[in-house]
Amino acid sequence: MSALSALQPISHPMFTLHKISVQVKRDDQIDEVISGNKWRKLKYNLLHAKAINAKGIITFGGCFSNHIHACALACKQQQLSAIGIIRGEADNQDNYTLAWAKHWGMQLSFVDRKTYRLRNEKSYLQHLQQQYPDYLIVPEGGSNALALIGMAEVIDELNQQSEFDTLLSPVGSGGTLAGLISADKNQHKILGISVLKQDGYLVKQVNDLLPEHAKAHTNWQLMSQYHGGGYAKFSAQDAQRIRSFSAVVGIDFEPVYSGKMILALLDLMSTGYFPAHHRIVLLHTGGLQGLAGMFERGILNPNEWPSLPAPPVQ
Repeated sequence: MSALSALQPISHPMFTLHKISVQVKRDDQIDEVISGNKWRKLKYNLLHAKAINAKGIITFGGCFSNHIHACALACKQQQLSAIGIIRGEADNQDNYTLAWAKHWGMQLSFVDRKTYRLRNEKSYLQHLQQQYPDYLIVPEGGSNALALIGMAEVIDELNQQSEFDTLLSPVGSGGTLAGLISADKNQHKILGISVLKQDGYLVKQVNDLLPEHAKAHTNWQLMSQYHGGGYAKFSAQDAQRIRSFSAVVGIDFEPVYSGKMILALLDLMSTGYFPAHHRIVLLHTGGLQGLAGMFERGILNPNEWPSLPAPPVQ
C-alpha cells in the first residue's frame, strides 16, 4: 500500500484579489474508492493486522460512514475479514454506503445509540475483543496511533513537492489533524476545520492522540465556527457556494468535509486572515461517496453534483 498524491495549483478570482496562492493536495485521487485520509489512516492499521496474523478488522461508523465504506474494500483487497459496528437500524443496510460494504464482504452489526456511545470505553472494547479474539479493533474514523503514521506521510510528500505557509484540513475524528501536527514539527501553520459542533472535546481528542514529542507543538489551530450547524449539516446556500467554487477550480468537493474547508478558506480570505503572498495548501480528504446518502435522502439533487458508480445489485 503506497501512494504519492499530486499537488495541484488552482486559480480563483478571490485568490487574485487577495494575492494568495493556493494548491490542493489531491488525496482524493489516491484510489478510486479508498480515497483521502481514509486510505492513509487505514494503511498501517491493515499492515499491522497482517503482521500479527489477525483474521480481520472490527471498526465503527454510522450508516453513511466514509470510513466503513473504505474499510470494507481495503480489507477485501488485503484479504482480511471485516466487521462493522453500525450506529442505526438494520433498515439502512441497503443504502448506497452499506450495500457496497456488504458487497465487499463486511459483516454488519447494528447497535442502538446507547450501545454505540460505548465504542471508546475500555470495558466494552475488552468484551468485544473477547468475542472476536482474532480481530484488530480500529476506532471510529480509523483514528489511532497507527493512523498518525499514515497521515504523517502527507507532510513528507508536501515537503518534497512545494514550499508553503499554511495547510488546511477538515477535521472529524481528530486523527488526520494529529498526524499532520506530529509530522510537521512546527514548520508550517496547520489549520483544522471542524466539521461538527464541539465544545472543546475535539481539541482534547487531538491532544490525546498526539505523541509526547508533538504535544508541545504550537503551530496548529482548530477552527470550530465553520461546522454549518453540525455534522453533515449545511445550508442550501453553502452547498451552492461549494459547487460554484468547484466549477471555477475544476475539482469536486462535497459539503460534509472538504466543502466546509472551502467555505472556511473563502471566509478567512475575505476577512484578511492571510497576508498577501501567503502560500496555502488544501488537503482534499476525499469522501465524495457520501454524496450518495444525501441523494437517497433528498438532501441534494444528484443532477447538480458529481455522478457516482451504481450501487451493487443485492
